[in-house]
Amino acid sequence: MTISEKRQHRQHPEQTRSDATRAAYERDYSRLIHSPTFRRLQGKSQVFGAGTGDYYRTRLTHSLEVAQIAREAARSLIRLYPDIDLSRAANPGLVLDSEVVECAAIAHDFGHPPFGHKGEEVLDGILDRLVEEKVKEAFQGKQPTPQEILDVQAKVRSKYEHFEGNAHNFRLIMFLEKRENIDGLNLSDAVLLGINKYPYSGMVSKKGMYRHEWEYISHIRDEWGIPAGKKTLEAQLMDLCDDIAYSAHDLEDGIKAGKIEVHEHFLFDPHLNRLIVEKIMTLEDSFWKGWDELQIQHKVQNVLEAFLKVWNEKMPVCEQDYSRTRREVKGHWVSLFANSLGVLDEGDWKKVTFVREGAEDVDMLRTVSVLKSFAWVTMIKDMRVQRLQKRSEWMIRRLWGAFLDPATSKSIIPTDWLQRYERDQAQARPIWTWEHMVIDYIAGMTDAYAEKIYNELYGLKVGSIYDVD
Repeated sequence: MTISEKRQHRQHPEQTRSDATRAAYERDYSRLIHSPTFRRLQGKSQVFGAGTGDYYRTRLTHSLEVAQIAREAARSLIRLYPDIDLSRAANPGLVLDSEVVECAAIAHDFGHPPFGHKGEEVLDGILDRLVEEKVKEAFQGKQPTPQEILDVQAKVRSKYEHFEGNAHNFRLIMFLEKRENIDGLNLSDAVLLGINKYPYSGMVSKKGMYRHEWEYISHIRDEWGIPAGKKTLEAQLMDLCDDIAYSAHDLEDGIKAGKIEVHEHFLFDPHLNRLIVEKIMTLEDSFWKGWDELQIQHKVQNVLEAFLKVWNEKMPVCEQDYSRTRREVKGHWVSLFANSLGVLDEGDWKKVTFVREGAEDVDMLRTVSVLKSFAWVTMIKDMRVQRLQKRSEWMIRRLWGAFLDPATSKSIIPTDWLQRYERDQAQARPIWTWEHMVIDYIAGMTDAYAEKIYNELYGLKVGSIYDVD
């Protein structure tokens, strides 16, 4: 197969030819945009709870913004680096196509559960405890050796797996979504790999993929000859554009909400600066490796000084209009970051990163990281946001408790999920355990739907029997 044929290949042969006149990635885009999962993103939290206000971003608006940045960045990079064009690339994974990047960006947050990262943390914690309980049950009345414990842990973990938003992305687009008589959206291989930020099995790292979807993704990677651990250029660009959007857009929401004040007393508050430094010190990004607390503190101060400087420069241009200034400052940072993107050789592969004078601009990577951490500590750590997160944690745990027992909960789980589960169990190699099916069901809920079901089961509010789930 040619490079183009490999990129447009799909896991399952297309069943109908009615859309054969459309390009492969146009079909992918349509399938993503028209999927129920995409629509549900409008009801999932970005930072503030979905429904908090008309202004604030949800997972849907965030994904659209990432897609716009990624599409334009891809077009610019293709002009600057002709070797990454389809006609000249040496490997299917070293191609940059703006349509593929846009599709990847649209789908990059499909797997996020209700209530943002707190929902992700709670669901994974539930499965962790389940695995611990199953391991203990296996050794009741016995005194196992350390190796026996490790062997059983690996076996149980392989059965029940874990929960992670990026892995759940692929569970949705390759299994849970439905198209004709096949499971999943049957996207092109280029788009699938463009979404794949963490190209390894979940048995290697929790950031990795579930075993069922990894079987096919690892097969594509072998077919394409992608080195272990490397991502396609499209996945790299999508990931960077996600960081760009996060660092600029979430700060805009924070300023609008009054959680962030743009003046010296707020930005240079020692307590805030310490929180940002502490957050950065928990990160595993290579560009912070070897930095001590004092160096990080100095970088944080420089970035916040630059943020205030840009704000003060934009304010008079915007006629002292706070709202206009907020948007213009956001635009400044997005443009600065997007215009700094480039492609560098990295051994037998290539790397999309910030580039300055022909080398990686590590300082720009740190700047993005500081702004992301700034957004995190001023909003995620906010008292009211923390209260909402605590409430959402209780709701998810109690939903899990309601659905855990298959004998008693089948009457309160939608029929199509039960039918899908029974069909899966009839296969020679089932994908699901009952427990992971329940996790996948909860993960697909919007914030409002999770709260609705919680209230129907445990709260004072009773839903109408005429509600359609």
